[in-house]
Amino acid sequence: MAIVESKLLIAAPVDEVYEVARDIERFPEFMDDVVEVEILEQTPQRQVSRWVALIEEFNRTLKWTEEDFWNRDEHRCDFQMLEGDFTAYSGVWTFEEEDGGTLAKLVVDYEYAIPLIGPLIKKILHRKVQDNCDNMLAAIKGEVEKDAAG
Repeated sequence: MAIVESKLLIAAPVDEVYEVARDIERFPEFMDDVVEVEILEQTPQRQVSRWVALIEEFNRTLKWTEEDFWNRDEHRCDFQMLEGDFTAYSGVWTFEEEDGGTLAKLVVDYEYAIPLIGPLIKKILHRKVQDNCDNMLAAIKGEVEKDAAG
């Protein structure tokens, strides 16, 4: 399996960043690659959601259903794919107070098995997953800081 990691300092309190990240149904409003997120089940600590994301380079959409475990006290979310186009997909979001703001971190562990996939395609896919993680954090930063600015 491959692992990507992204982190970004956001100029807002950790609770605000956590709440924007937790509101995953809004992601398509401010994340270009996310086409749709539908909540299938929800409790205060657990969400099951269906995702549709676009990979323009491959002219393809990816679909999956994931389970998220949110921990407000630790400002953390552990997630895993239940079914979908990835062979395996899991990870963790963490949000920590740092330098008067919030350090948001996203780690994704994934496998996308395609028969006879070449090293070049694997490299492109890894770059795309990394870009997606970076873009998700940047979009959350933009949304939180926009809200903070008024």
